[in-house]
Amino acid sequence: MAPVGGTAVQDHVALAEIELCGDLIIAASAAQDRLSLESIDEVLKVAEERDASSRP
Repeated sequence: MAPVGGTAVQDHVALAEIELCGDLIIAASAAQDRLSLESIDEVLKVAEERDASSRP
């Protein structure tokens, strides 16, 4: 049972993971065939994350 008073805790990492999973599901449902590894990386914005982490 949820506590009364609106003391909900948000796990920002979990919410981000759920959003990424949703993005993958949408991409997979729109694709004609299986998603390639490159397509998955694009949906998950892997290159953008890699570029951002390499900046000082």
